Order: sequence, then structure tokens, then C-alpha cells
Amino acid sequence: MDGWKANGLGMVAIAAALGAGAAQAADVAVAGLFPGRAVLVVDGGAPQTVRVGGRTREGIVLKAASAEAATLEHDGRVFVARLGDQVASSAGTAASEISLQADGGGHFFTSARINGVAVNALVDTGATLVSMGRNEAVRLGIDYRSGTMGRSATANGLATIWKVRLDAVELDGVRLLGVDAAVHETDLPVVLLGMSFLNRMDWRREGDRLLLKKRY
Repeated sequence: MDGWKANGLGMVAIAAALGAGAAQAADVAVAGLFPGRAVLVVDGGAPQTVRVGGRTREGIVLKAASAEAATLEHDGRVFVARLGDQVASSAGTAASEISLQADGGGHFFTSARINGVAVNALVDTGATLVSMGRNEAVRLGIDYRSGTMGRSATANGLATIWKVRLDAVELDGVRLLGVDAAVHETDLPVVLLGMSFLNRMDWRREGDRLLLKKRY
């Protein structure tokens, strides 16, 4: 959907560890991308125009920049930030591994937080996006009608949905920013943690356990 591509100035949020071995993370927004330079905002401070090879006052290096993406480096970590994307890498959680226990039917139910609010969720590799019903979206304070309306094929036929972007999805302390989601016109019994969440995790199944580890 073209409406989900950012045009002109884009805002891409990443988190980078500040200081060697520091556990504290800082938010970095790419407020503008141009050939050979980028406009960066660190922790909500004043915008800093940085040329390739230069660095912010906080030590974040601009390795490369084009009209579409910026490559940033800090403390040995390299991040590619593209217009319209949001990625996060927190020193405190990047190595965290989540372990979920299957129920008697082989399903992985869990508690999660969306935009800071607790939800009941089910890991669903068959869902393209994190998905929820309309009433759940209202409970979470999501203005879903401002999203992009569309149709989605479900087991019960075509369903009306609105595509939105969630500020944050958190599972067992591991937090992902800017996760695409679908709000269904009808209610769903739980929130489905689909591939827009899982694609940003390394995951594997070991017996009746599902192990997930944050990639970005």
C-alpha cells in the first residue's frame, strides 16, 4: 500500500547504546534523508545535520546516506534506517530470549503489551500482521479509522480491516517499536501476534516450547 511509504522527510526511530558497554538506550530519529547527509534528532534534542563520516554530539556516526536510507553506527553496532520504517535495538533487551509454553492444543498463548496496555495474545505464524478486533483497538486507544481500509481473507471469508501502525509491542520485557497491525471490523477472541512481529525476532520451536529472540 503506497500510503505506507513515507515521502520527503521521514521519521525513523532507532535506539542505540550510548557509551562503551552502556545499558542505557537513546532514541534517534532520522528527520531528513538526503544524498550524503542526514538530519538526526537524539533523545528529542535539537536536529543535527550530519554528513557521511561525521557523527552527532552523542557519537552516532553516519556511515552512508541516500534519499531512501541512512546507515548509522554506534559502539560497533550498525543500523540501516529506511524511510517509513521503525527499528529498535536496546542494549538491555537485545540478547533477551523469550520462552513460551504450548497449551494442550499446541497453541502459544501469552500476555503482551500494546502501546503500554496489557492484552491477551496468541502467537500466529499464519497471520501476516499483528491483528485485533475493533473493540480491542478502541480499548487500546487506537484511532483505527485513520488507518488504511482494506479487505483480508480469513477462515470465515473476506473481512474488512484497517491497517495501522502500533507505537510499541512488548512481550516479556522485549519491546518492538513501529509494528504494523490490522484492526478487524469484527471482534477477535485474542490479539494475534502475526508475522509483522515475528519477522523481527529469531524464533524456533523446541518440543512444546517456542523460543524467541529479538533481532532488531
